[in-house]
Parts: sequence; structure tokens; C-alpha cells
Amino acid sequence: MDAVTYPDKTVAEFIMKEVIPLRIPADSEPLATDFTLRWTPTLIILDANGKEHSRTIGFIAPEEFIPTILLGIVKTNFDLRQYDKAAPNLERIVNDYAQSFAAPEAIYYRAVCGVKVAHDIAGLKKAYELLAKDYPQSEWVKRALPYRLL
Repeated sequence: MDAVTYPDKTVAEFIMKEVIPLRIPADSEPLATDFTLRWTPTLIILDANGKEHSRTIGFIAPEEFIPTILLGIVKTNFDLRQYDKAAPNLERIVNDYAQSFAAPEAIYYRAVCGVKVAHDIAGLKKAYELLAKDYPQSEWVKRALPYRLL
């Protein structure tokens, strides 16, 4: 990631603006043990209390980095029941990174957050239809499959 992803100007600006980065060598104790670091790179999204909410292991290309981290932030908001805080990042992933690996999962989470915030059950079916149409090979189509019956 040092040679390709982190030097990317858009990625570097995103990191400086959106997250508090902390780099820990995989053999740095006790943190390597505390965070179960087994391979590099491992990107972990923590909340303000240091609780893990998202983990990605392996190389992430520059075009996938931002949506991947945004999705990690969304998962943190979701776990903390901050559904309104998740919404802008979900829209950002779906609109600005529609071709990313994170987009189908973001569509799914956007629908679930819609239920949590506004009791929008119909949004679940719409999410399934969008996933089936635009991301037919995604695992998120299968996860949303029951919603087609709504």
C-alpha cells in the first residue's frame, strides 16, 4: 500500500481529512496481540472507545480505499445506532463509488438504516431490486433476497 495506495493524492487527502490514522507494525506488542494483527496490511476501524467495528485485510487499490474506509465508518455508526450519521457516507459510496466493491453493501445498509430511522420497509424491496439489477453477482443480492417478497 505504501507504493501504490497511500501516495495517491486523493487517498492521502481523504486520510488527513476523514480519519485519525495510526500505523502499527504487525509485530508491535502489545498492540499486535490486542488487535489480533496477523497480516499486513490490516485496516481496522475503531470507535472513540477503541472498540473495533470493521476490519479489512490485504492490499486495497486506491480506487477502493475511500469507499472501503467509508463503509467501515458506516458500520461503526450502525453499531452505535447512529443511523442518521451513517446516511451521508452511504450516499457518498452509492453515488461517488458505484463501481466499488463497497457499493452493494452500502445499498443494503442504506435500506436497513431507512428502516431504523423512518420505518421504510418498502426501501428494503427497492434495495433488493437495485442490487439484483446493478450487482447481480454480489453476495448482497442473496442477503437481500427475502426483501423481494415485501
